[in-house]
Amino acid sequence: MSQIPTITVTPATAADAYAKVDRGTAASGADFGATLARTLEGAVQSGHAAETQAMQAITGEGSLTDMVTALARAELTLQTATAVRDRVVQAYQDIMKMPI
Repeated sequence: MSQIPTITVTPATAADAYAKVDRGTAASGADFGATLARTLEGAVQSGHAAETQAMQAITGEGSLTDMVTALARAELTLQTATAVRDRVVQAYQDIMKMPI
């Protein structure tokens, strides 16, 4: 049985991680669309991984713990994507309500 790793995030490690993230500036050649595409690709890959783990668990080849972990990650990814989408739609609606 595999163990779920525990990650402790401190403000310093979070700041270091954010400093390493590609900001999508014009100098690096990345733009918002490319960043969004990479993010959506990751979400789709998370769903595929969950499906693969579920099929392995159903056939008896995989671990039930690994399947539950993969499904939880896929669910969290979907919830995050939905929350971001709702925020983007709300921001768009707020902008459209602004007087010119």
